[in-house]
Amino acid sequence: MKKIYLLPILKFTLIFISLFFSGFLLAQQQTTAPKAQSDFWEKVQLGGGIGLSIGSGYTDISLAPSAIYNFNQYVALGLGAQYRYVKQKNYYASNLYGGSIIGLFNPISQIQLSAELEELRVNVNLSRSDSNSQDYWNTGLFLGAGYKTGNVTIGARYNVLSDNNNVYGNAFMPFVRVYF
Repeated sequence: MKKIYLLPILKFTLIFISLFFSGFLLAQQQTTAPKAQSDFWEKVQLGGGIGLSIGSGYTDISLAPSAIYNFNQYVALGLGAQYRYVKQKNYYASNLYGGSIIGLFNPISQIQLSAELEELRVNVNLSRSDSNSQDYWNTGLFLGAGYKTGNVTIGARYNVLSDNNNVYGNAFMPFVRVYF
């Protein structure tokens, strides 16, 4: 199994967040003219996804909130978090949690292209095994395209880093993305 080092990704994320928000942290600024209201929060959209799948001895529950900042009508960048619980009765139970960085590009108002870097910690407890648990990191780089109408985008994405150790059943996945 190839080793994925999370430290460089975390460093990049922390540096990005620090630089992104540093312009908004001027606590001691004094001006004589009234300060204009920042339109930062007007450009932020919140969204994400929830999922529930229950079958014969199978449970899959997921929660994935995210937020994006719209730089203009064409480009947006955001962060997301994810938690997922998956259980197959008498076989395994797993917890997956992590985060992602997402970039969105709208060349025209109806088409949305996306790139998403996702890092998940995977904890698996096997029921029928001598080694009862597995803990590892899973990295995914998803490239996608979708049809956008209003706040909803319907499309598909492909994990270009997919291999046999992938936590998803398939590298190709449909999606519905909603931001308010």
